[in-house]
Amino acid sequence: MTIKIPRNAIGGLTRRRFLTTVATGAGVLATPYLSRAADRPRVSHGVQSGDVSTDGGMVWARADRPSQMMVEVASTESFARARALPPIAALPESDFTAKMLLENLPAGQDIFYRVRFRDLSHPDVSSEPVVGRFRTAPADRRDVSFVWGGDVAGQGWGINPDNGGMVTYATMLKHKPDFLLHSGDTIYADGVISAEVKLADGKIWKNITIPEKAKVAETLDEFRAAHKYNFLDDNVRAFNAEVPIFVQWDDHEVMNNWSPSKQIPDVYKVRDISLLAARAKQAFHEMYPMRESLNEPGRIYRSLNYGPHLDVFMLDERSYRGGNGPNLQASYGPDSYFIGPDQLAWLKRALLNSRATWKVIASDMPLSLIVYDDAANKKGSEAFAQGDGPPRGRELEIADILRFIKTSGVTNTVWLTADVHYAAAHYYNPDKAQFQDFEPFWEFVSGPLHAGTFGPNELDNTFGPEVKFVKAPGAGRQNLPPSDGMQFFGHVRIEGATGQMTVTLRDRADVALWSTTLDPKPG
Repeated sequence: MTIKIPRNAIGGLTRRRFLTTVATGAGVLATPYLSRAADRPRVSHGVQSGDVSTDGGMVWARADRPSQMMVEVASTESFARARALPPIAALPESDFTAKMLLENLPAGQDIFYRVRFRDLSHPDVSSEPVVGRFRTAPADRRDVSFVWGGDVAGQGWGINPDNGGMVTYATMLKHKPDFLLHSGDTIYADGVISAEVKLADGKIWKNITIPEKAKVAETLDEFRAAHKYNFLDDNVRAFNAEVPIFVQWDDHEVMNNWSPSKQIPDVYKVRDISLLAARAKQAFHEMYPMRESLNEPGRIYRSLNYGPHLDVFMLDERSYRGGNGPNLQASYGPDSYFIGPDQLAWLKRALLNSRATWKVIASDMPLSLIVYDDAANKKGSEAFAQGDGPPRGRELEIADILRFIKTSGVTNTVWLTADVHYAAAHYYNPDKAQFQDFEPFWEFVSGPLHAGTFGPNELDNTFGPEVKFVKAPGAGRQNLPPSDGMQFFGHVRIEGATGQMTVTLRDRADVALWSTTLDPKPG
């Protein structure tokens, strides 16, 4: 639901100060409470914000019963002069989740929001409040800072309180980023979370468990539960309350390496991959504070502006792809779709129209790392890369967009990716490529945020990638647990005065593993 703050309600005050005015409806939230907590609604999984722009952002919360979400908004942490917004419903049809788009906010402002749920059957009964915050994007050229990564609760590594839970979220929070770019595999719907996992040194990893994670997700409620499992972690909830999320999906929101040609494993009773994907997408949209497309309900790809220095282009590399076959076609067609022609055309238009200094392309999968559909037998294609040589199959889309970027004069593109569960920096050099009709650019890889660590993957020479940095377990040391410390995230800082972008790859102990500073080209 969109809540617009009427400009005529601001009176003689500036937009920057409007949040400090007193709304006549603010007293709506001052309702009497029942004495027993069990008789009152509850904010069950914390709060989130997301898809923040210069004038607004989404807020999200979930109740434990049918209720109305009540939101107060203020420009100060004290909420002394807060504005109460009209309530919206949280019903069983959305698993009691509710999200509200706040608009007409001042740019570059810390925004504080407070969420309660009001019982539908007893309107005078409300939950305890939960507070969150976000910062709207700047209208001026101030510094911008954000983090990115992917891959959460994978390979059976769930929430282990003895190991501090999902520690990487607490580490990222220390940097006070403007937002998190979540590069997919937000959950592992196909991954079981057992109570205990025996480690290589004989120690026991102990997970918090829930009944739904004892099997693969097939029903809508099971997909929902996989997302809610991650919100049980104290670090995740604390992070979500402070840092907005820009989110995309990858394969494990449905199942490993899913595509239209997926052969569903025997552990599944549901045999229709399209049905599983539809349920997974509904749960994904319910559980994150994404702005929704009116033109294509359920659409995930979108562009997000975060001020004069930054546009982020969020890709969807699942919904429109062809099957994970050999993908060695010499000409472009449905079998070689990865982002698909409509999304490809949208990306070209969006890049051409961007006036931001930096254009970050959020691709959940790296461009030149080979990921096999059948890893055991090294068969089939899961990612873009098809092996050394000229562009084939899915690589034709990358060749097309890289050529377009060059010929259209689009400058300062950077690709941020995850998926492969290790950290890397790749510089794409046309002089060393099989396909050379592009300008040099960087791709940075991070993750896992909290999952098994793998890699490194084989490199494909089609677009001339040069490995400038890599940290991965190496052969014989795959699927390392989070307790081994090889959990990675990326940190980007854009300096307001110069427009320089500094990219740093870090581990969960906040060690800066590698860093580079990029100078913007005039555009």
